[in-house]
Amino acid sequence: MQKFKITQPFLDLKCGLSEGPFYEQSTNTLRFIDIAKRHTWWVDLNVGPSSAKKFGYDISFGVTANLASSKDSFLFGGKHGVGIAKRNSNEYRYIQRFWNDAETSKGYENIMRANDGGVDSQGRFWVGAMNDPAVTNGKFDPVGTLFRLDIDGSFHRMLENVTIPNGISWSLDDKTMYWTDTPTGNIYAFDFDASTGNITNQRVFWHSDEGGPDGHAMDEEGNLWVALWGAWKVVKVSPKGKVTAEIEVPTRCPTAVAFADEDVYITSEEDPEVDKYPESGKWHGGVFKCHVGVRGRKLFDAQIPC
Repeated sequence: MQKFKITQPFLDLKCGLSEGPFYEQSTNTLRFIDIAKRHTWWVDLNVGPSSAKKFGYDISFGVTANLASSKDSFLFGGKHGVGIAKRNSNEYRYIQRFWNDAETSKGYENIMRANDGGVDSQGRFWVGAMNDPAVTNGKFDPVGTLFRLDIDGSFHRMLENVTIPNGISWSLDDKTMYWTDTPTGNIYAFDFDASTGNITNQRVFWHSDEGGPDGHAMDEEGNLWVALWGAWKVVKVSPKGKVTAEIEVPTRCPTAVAFADEDVYITSEEDPEVDKYPESGKWHGGVFKCHVGVRGRKLFDAQIPC
């Protein structure tokens, strides 16, 4: 078992809910989101923490991705659907709404929001939607959905009746998709057909007994590095479902992981039980960095029409 320990944050920003870290190799830039405060942050890793800058929006983003067709914009999963936002700006527009008329009449536009997601090898954008805790007072019902936006603009419901759709990754051979519904404690595996985007044969790949599996990232050896919300750690899970390393994080609620070369960057949430865990509050909502000696697998740009 490899063990790593982080003793202080890379960025002490006191985010409400930092999430969705994304490394852009071409510019050596880290991008991440504060869902609760409706910010998108950018950090030039050539410069370091002093370069951190943010842009605010009137909606929350849950996840972002690069667009193959645009260098001055990026794709996001947001409060009401999928959209495109301008870099270095607070301008955005929706290109696909989540909910149908019947769901809108039930208030889904208000009580739901995007959470995690990712881009598959063919450039499709996958994004989950869930109860918005800012509206539901922290209540999470099994009304969430995992969506897939295809390169022809068609929009598909891939999984329904989920609670907190979270991390999503694909195996190195592109035959398996890994996806998390956090309250179950499970990361699920599906057979994945890259040519169609279809998923079948859902089964439990790995179960956590000590914290809620949140966002994850895959390294170039096929291991998943999983943020365990509530457990003060990130764990490395092998392709066989065995924990082979862990990173101790100095706050209780890490949320997601991204690779930049051989470093991982870990986002976190403001601890909702900080009175019970006061030591968690020192750096909660921060972003952390750890050198792990392995690179992340290649990320794909979304091939979505703008």
